[in-house]
Amino acid sequence: MDPTLTKIGTQMSKLTGVRAIMKDIIETLRAGQGKDWINLSAGNPVILPEVEQLWRDCTAQLLASSEYGEVICRYGSSQGYQPLIDAIAKDFNQRYGLSLSDRHILITPGSQSIYFYAANAFGGYTSSGQLKQVVLPLSPEYTGYGGISLTPEAVYAYKPTLEINHEQHRFKYRPDFSQLKISEETGCVIVSRPCNPTGNVLTDEEVIKIAEMATPFNVPVLIDAAYAPPFPALNFTEMTPVFRDNIIHCLSLSKAGLPGERVGVAIGNPELISILQSFQTNLCIHSARYGQAIAAIAIASGALPEIATNVIRPHYQQKFVTLERTLDKSMPKDLPWFLHRGEGAIFAWLWLQDLPITDWELYQKLKQVGVIVVPGSTFFPGLREDWSHQQQCIRISLTASEEEIEIAMQRLATLVEEVYRMGSD
Repeated sequence: MDPTLTKIGTQMSKLTGVRAIMKDIIETLRAGQGKDWINLSAGNPVILPEVEQLWRDCTAQLLASSEYGEVICRYGSSQGYQPLIDAIAKDFNQRYGLSLSDRHILITPGSQSIYFYAANAFGGYTSSGQLKQVVLPLSPEYTGYGGISLTPEAVYAYKPTLEINHEQHRFKYRPDFSQLKISEETGCVIVSRPCNPTGNVLTDEEVIKIAEMATPFNVPVLIDAAYAPPFPALNFTEMTPVFRDNIIHCLSLSKAGLPGERVGVAIGNPELISILQSFQTNLCIHSARYGQAIAAIAIASGALPEIATNVIRPHYQQKFVTLERTLDKSMPKDLPWFLHRGEGAIFAWLWLQDLPITDWELYQKLKQVGVIVVPGSTFFPGLREDWSHQQQCIRISLTASEEEIEIAMQRLATLVEEVYRMGSD
């Protein structure tokens, strides 16, 4: 059957960003069964024994409770499971000195759904025909933002400034406030903190400045805190959530060990939360309740924040230390390679300045030596201008073992040196 698709149907039936690359990766792994691959492309969290046990214990507690039938056998509120909403409000109020009520919180089927709701509730064309932009303050950014708007032309990203330490072979992205524009043409702003793919963490001051730029135009600012404290707490540098009247703070429990249950949380101004809740009600009624119920137990008991800080964060932080140490030891000092400062998330981001080949070609060459990464050019959604930097970066997952990461970085270093030397001949 070959149905005729609408404009939106054509757009939404196509894979974007990493999803398109993953198709090639899956085919590569299938075709090379038996080959000793080191897969550094994965965004799936590692199944850590302590984390799995937490969710087993919470499930057992739910099964033994009188609440089980209510959770599984009945519809619930479109806003979310009340015990989870209460647990989050209590945790954040105590932890950050807030005064959240249940009206400030919405539970969603994964945090990406929040950005879909917001991008289409606040971005796109108004009834008068004005295009409201979905602004990404600095690029590279989470590749999923490229597919959230039903009006693709609404997504608009800005180039960052780069802080480079040539001696240490490190760099960091920062918002370029001399270029960033938030105006009456802006519908909403979205930024990840910590960032997938780079691990970048905006400072409190940078977040506040973005929020203040948006305030005069009544523009919501969504902070994608999928890797932030208090859970999963995948920040390797000190950071605290920033709350303002126009900020919607967005959590995800995926990297806290529940990616299969799709639990997202939006925290913000009740007027903004109400809009997102209505959008959700029309789309899917409410998020699945089993994941919400066991999350409520884990958060209310304090177990999830504790495991996030003492188990999840150290696991990935040590992987980054291994990667960093191996690159410093293996990469030639005279080549212009730069590792992004490891400030959080479960990825490393490597920039190979003036790379003689494209990131896609490097990806293909790395596959030939048994290493799979993700080409960096997939992480620049909404960036309109040409920028050679886009084809000079790769994302490296920290989900492999330390031994695998060490071997892969040694292979990468050897290959990169060959590529640069051949390019200079």
